[in-house]
Order: sequence, then C-alpha cells, then structure tokens
Amino acid sequence: MYDTLITAVRVLDGSGASGYDADVALLDGRIAAIAEAGKLAGAAAVETVDGTGRVLSPGFVDVHTHDDTNVIRTPGMLPKLSQGVTTVVVGNCGISAAPVTLRGDPPDPMNLLGESQDFQYPSFADYTAAIAAARPAVNVAALVGHTALRNNHMDRLDRKASAEEIDAMREQLREALAHGAIGLSTGLAYASAYEADTAEVKALAEVLDEFGALYTTHLRSEFAAILQAMEEAYEVAAHARVPLVVSHLKCAGAGNWGRTTEVLASLEGAGRLQPVGCDCYPYSASSSTLDLKQVTSDFRIDITWSTPHPEQAGRPLADIAAEWNVPLMEAATRLQPAGAVYHGMREDDVQRVLKHRLTMIGSDGLPNDPHPHPRLWGAFPRVLGHYSRDLGLFPLAQAVHKMTGLSAARFGLAERGLVREGYHADLVLFDPLTVKDEATFSAPVQASSGIHAVWVNGVLSYRDGMASGRRAGRWLPRAGDLRASFASGTPG
Repeated sequence: MYDTLITAVRVLDGSGASGYDADVALLDGRIAAIAEAGKLAGAAAVETVDGTGRVLSPGFVDVHTHDDTNVIRTPGMLPKLSQGVTTVVVGNCGISAAPVTLRGDPPDPMNLLGESQDFQYPSFADYTAAIAAARPAVNVAALVGHTALRNNHMDRLDRKASAEEIDAMREQLREALAHGAIGLSTGLAYASAYEADTAEVKALAEVLDEFGALYTTHLRSEFAAILQAMEEAYEVAAHARVPLVVSHLKCAGAGNWGRTTEVLASLEGAGRLQPVGCDCYPYSASSSTLDLKQVTSDFRIDITWSTPHPEQAGRPLADIAAEWNVPLMEAATRLQPAGAVYHGMREDDVQRVLKHRLTMIGSDGLPNDPHPHPRLWGAFPRVLGHYSRDLGLFPLAQAVHKMTGLSAARFGLAERGLVREGYHADLVLFDPLTVKDEATFSAPVQASSGIHAVWVNGVLSYRDGMASGRRAGRWLPRAGDLRASFASGTPG
C-alpha cells in the first residue's frame, strides 16, 4: 500500500522537459512509482489526490534566503511552504547564523538574521544540531558567511584581516565544511566586508577546493563598477577551482539601467572558462538594511523597519523626510539602524536576467522585517504566474527547471529537484491557470493562490491554504564534491 497516490496529474519533472500525464505514488518519503495516467488508479493508498487539471513538480528550492535563525525560531516556515518551497539555502550574502560568537549586537547586515540572542551557534555542528531539534517544515542547506567569520576573529570589520586572522577563519571554515556546509558566501558590498581585499577572499576560498564546495557572492558592487566586481568573483572562484554563483544578479541604480546585456555577456564569457551561475528574484526592487550610500531621490525607497522609529515601517523615505521637514539623508540618518526596499531596478533588466539559461530563482526574502518585501511570500508563484503564464517570458517547464532541477544540481542536493522514481518526495501540486503571487509592496504578508498541496519528504505539509502542522524538513549536508553536478546541471 502506498502512503499517497496522485492521479491523472500533469508532471513537469524539473529537468526542463515537456510535461506528461501520469499517476505518481509516494511511499516512505520517496517517489515509489510513476506510471502512465490511469495505470495506478486502482492501487491501494492511505490517501489519494486527484491531480486532474493540475501540475505536479518538484518542490521549489529557494537558493537565496536569510532564514538562518527562522528555521529554528519559527520552524513552521509558512512564508516559504505556502509558495511551494520545500528546501531553503541559508547563509547567503556573507551572513550566517553559524559559526558565530558575538561580543555585542550583531553587526550590520548580520542584524537581518535576528537579535543577539538569536545567535547561539558558536560552531557549525551546534547549528546543525539545532535544526535537527527544531524539525523545520522545510529542508535546510547552509553556506558559511564570510562576514560571520570576520566577526568571530577580528576586533573591527572596517579593515583588512591579518594573516593570523585569515588562518583562524580558514580553520573555522574548514570545520564547517567538514560538517556539511555547502560553501562560502561573501557580501563584499557591505561595510563589514568591503575592506576585505581579494587576497583575503582567495585565501578563504582555497579551503573550498579541499571539499569541492561552492563560492557564492553578493558582488562588491551592483552599480557602476559591476563588471569589475564580477571579474573579482571569477578570479576568486578560478583561483580556488570551484563553481561560482553570483547572488541576486542585477543592475542597480538609475545610472546602471540597461546594462544587463553587458553583465550577462560577461557571465556567458566566464562560463566558457569556468563553472558559473547566478540567482535572481522576480522583482524590480531590492531590500536590505538602510544604506546611506544608496539614499537617492532617483527612485522610491520604502522603510521596512527602524529601531528608533518603528512606527515608520512601511512608509516611503521621502514622505518621512517631508513630514519631518528635513532632507532625505537626514531622515535616513535619524532612522538608523533601519531596513529598506529600494525600487532601483528597471523591469526589462529583471526580465533579461530571469530569462537567461544560467539563472536560478531565489527569493532573498527577509523574514524578520515587520513590513517585508513581497518576495518573502510570493517569489516562486510570481515566476510561474506573472512571468511564465501571463508575460510568456519562458515556458512553464523552464520556469520549474529554474526553481528545481537546476538549483538542486548547482547546490548538490542529491536525489532532489526532479520527479524521478526513488527520489525524495519533495513535491508541489499547483494550478497553472490560477497560480499567482498575492503579496504586494503595500500588503506583503499574503499567501499565494493556486498552490494546492506541498509534500516535504513525502509528508503532506500544506494543502489549500493551510499548513498541516506536520514538519518533515531535514538538515541537508553537502553531497560530496559539487563540481560534477554543477557542471552537468543534473542533481546526483
């Protein structure tokens, strides 16, 4: 007897191939059988789900998240589960919850992950044990943040690291990789890592080669100097002989609009010499801490949180400045520390990056913002509905591939990311005609439409707008050397 039987469903298997109609059976957390539609109709199962008119795909892999502490503190993970995400990759942009030892408040931008009391994992092994104890509703894979390592071993972050400090960081990174970390991430645009020179990053990245791990980077600049920043990223990854993922690839700032043709040509060129990829979120606005260097009147900036002025969350910075009768920069300074949404990209640039063959989908959602960017709740259905169905930017099978099979291959998520017999049963059942992101910039905390069921490791975890309360996520350690799967584009 099967645990679950999904009948007469259209399968998009995550490979990018065209769909087919099938019956799919689940048993003991795995995909037990896939047969021509109708062939398993009479099979015994604890639960049978009619898939008529719906699509069954692999569970979505959110390759760019900041859910590091949330998978433990709020293990229900409803913002992700409700949009079909079954696996999150944490530790992006150089910031991670582990390994971390704080001497006070978390430095910017580590404060995006929580308060000082939320950083309780001095070793990576402590963190993985906490995930196992919390039993989150989604699977978790993790990168180690460069800024986190700097925090642990440096008295201040606005300088280069010494040789001794780099050695200490290398040893801590090596320990985390031995415990299953996927790789190293950097956030070189942030003040906490900007003074780290290329040599420092290269020295750390060398450790990745020992394990066949990844290098991911929030580039040193996404503005005018983006091409130079990309060259630095290629240089680091080539030096370490490991694959590179450029995080949330974009051309930010009004003076940079339209340059994605150059940027993608650069990525293509690098890809002929070394394994590279990127991720992108499907919106023309970014979100992070409020950076005074990015304060401008060229585009709208919305405040998402402010420690001294929490009442201003959700309001445009320009309106706050006008109300206070002060210039934009003075208002931004008064709000610090704070978070912001920057409407600083152009839509055609976003679409160009989304469509590119090297691009995966990541939400980059910030779950601790009181008024978050809508990508936290809506990124994946927005790709399926708005960009694939409504705009026809790419076929639905390709949209699913960018969120499943490609992502699992890049991050080495063994036996996930495809609908295959024997693979882990991380699955999403959705209506291709109605799937839609409902979260907006004015009302961002809203579950998407058209996501009918989500299984995590074979357990029905979400159905028709409601979480089941059954949390079946697991810690996913790195599956060996990732270079082979990254290059092949096929999960192991």
